[in-house]
Amino acid sequence: MIVGKVVGSLISTRKNTNLVGNKFMIVEPIDRMRGSSGQLVAIDNIGAGVGEIVLVATGSAARIGCGMETAPIDAAIVGIVDDECKLD
Repeated sequence: MIVGKVVGSLISTRKNTNLVGNKFMIVEPIDRMRGSSGQLVAIDNIGAGVGEIVLVATGSAARIGCGMETAPIDAAIVGIVDDECKLD
């Protein structure tokens, strides 16, 4: 599971038929020790918006997490972070 910030959206008019009707977001993973590192495209079927902190599942967990086991998905937004608790 990756924690990241949604930094934009992506529009694709031509895509695999299993992906038609889905929204794609650009997510920048957050590494608290080293800052942000790179970006990834994640399918979003929960309604995340730009600027929100999200949980992203990757690999086969992404397909299962969004209920699209036969779709070519490698990353899926599976949650929106409401608050962060830190233990000292």
